[in-house]
Amino acid sequence: MMKFLDCTLRDGGYYNAWDFSGDLVHTYLNAMQAAGVDIVELGLRSLKNVGFQGPCAFTTDEFLRNLKIPTGLTVGVMVNGSELVGKTSQLEVLERLFPNDAANSPVDLVRIACHVHEFTDSLPAVSWLKQRGYRVGFNLMQVADRTEQEIKELAREANAYPLDALYFADSMGSMNPDQAAQIIQWIRTEWSGPMGIHTHDNLGLALSNTLRAIDEGVTWVDSTVTGMGRGPGNARTEELAIEIAERRGKPINMVPLMALLREHFKPMQAHYGWGTNPYYYLAGKYGIHPTYIQEMLSDSRYSEEDVLAVIEHLRREGGKKFSLGTLDAARHFYRGKPEGRWSPKERFVGREVLLLGTGPGVARHRDALERYIHVHKPLVLALNTQSAIDAALIDLRVACHPVRLLADCKVHTRLPQPLITPYSMLPQDVRDSLGEKQVFDFGLNVQSDSFAFETTHCTLPTSLVVGYALAVATSGQASRILMAGFDGYGAEDPRSSEMHQLLEQYQSAHGALPITAITPTRYGLHSESVYAL
Repeated sequence: MMKFLDCTLRDGGYYNAWDFSGDLVHTYLNAMQAAGVDIVELGLRSLKNVGFQGPCAFTTDEFLRNLKIPTGLTVGVMVNGSELVGKTSQLEVLERLFPNDAANSPVDLVRIACHVHEFTDSLPAVSWLKQRGYRVGFNLMQVADRTEQEIKELAREANAYPLDALYFADSMGSMNPDQAAQIIQWIRTEWSGPMGIHTHDNLGLALSNTLRAIDEGVTWVDSTVTGMGRGPGNARTEELAIEIAERRGKPINMVPLMALLREHFKPMQAHYGWGTNPYYYLAGKYGIHPTYIQEMLSDSRYSEEDVLAVIEHLRREGGKKFSLGTLDAARHFYRGKPEGRWSPKERFVGREVLLLGTGPGVARHRDALERYIHVHKPLVLALNTQSAIDAALIDLRVACHPVRLLADCKVHTRLPQPLITPYSMLPQDVRDSLGEKQVFDFGLNVQSDSFAFETTHCTLPTSLVVGYALAVATSGQASRILMAGFDGYGAEDPRSSEMHQLLEQYQSAHGALPITAITPTRYGLHSESVYAL
């Protein structure tokens, strides 16, 4: 018999700290009943209490008793297997998480989510919970890259316990329907009980994988409203409800669910931004934990180039397990020691530097800038492939981001100016793409809240090319820096605050040069007009 489970308030909580409003929860419960959902997993049961988290992070009996659960809806909660195999004994954890037996609790179903290495030690919890009257499901995570023998052995172990459903999760969102079917067939050789699947939508295949699983005999299926869930999210309840109603041959009422989307979930989705995109697609393709993408997309420090560079790093080095430390290291994608082989003093010492940014101010004030260059003869340094003025007037170019360099390599090989870049620290494919281009190797070290200007390398708080260019001129002992084309972004654009912070950090650094913006800028810089210089 098909079991249709919605886990929005549990999986969706990774975006809003499980802090759903009472009005939303009430509307949600009624919508689930009308849409034909059998089970609502209303949150986690956890002993961890670090930072503020809303009631669905704990989903206590007391909280649940204050809800009006519509007739026919079964209430479930999830426990992370990591809490069952930690320092505290499993018995103590279970007794604290479930102080009441099922007959005296609003909870009927408990699902345990665990990684393969936690599976064996977590299984005894099934017997404890069953003795107290709960139905129990087990969610195996990250099994997509396990061998046939490993998966069959896990299913064989599960047979020794009175499980109500054995689930597997497409944790990385990397499966296609054929792969899902293959895992089901492997499990089925050793497990004869009900099976379930929990899909993620990195590749846009969550619904397809779920439907294929149903065709292969899976009878427990998960989804969330609008797909709200960690990373790109899950199969969408509003779509799966239609498919299951068709298979059951029973009419459902979608009106409450669509009203729930309009009033609550679409505004939240616009705010938090869950749902698949090319970054999640790449993460799914390469077996990278989606939380890496979620963390980067919510952090304004990560540009498009940064996100792609981190994905490439994790593709090579491995990113199946999420770690903030790994993410921080992956963002610093330069290799080796930041020594460099070229000193900017050769070109910069004592010179006035005109730094050309990529903003529209360069093209708009091109004539005035070119006049200034002809008359005053500054050393002209352009960011990346900036070409809004006569190329003959640009002395040097500067670029440092591996992904941006890879995208621009053909342009750089055609441009006549030498390129300043941390060449010896770049990935080999980037160096290869530059071919015979004349390159000045100036090293780059990224270290939070730091600016330092050495002879052949620098230390910066970010890999932004603007900071790198300022460091090149400073290490080269230029006399001052004029900036053009640094128009700035809108007040709500996260890049604006990052740039403000970078420029403030530079100006307060020991040895920083005086800087003056000579075209319009939104940044808090000393400004003069190019027309009066």
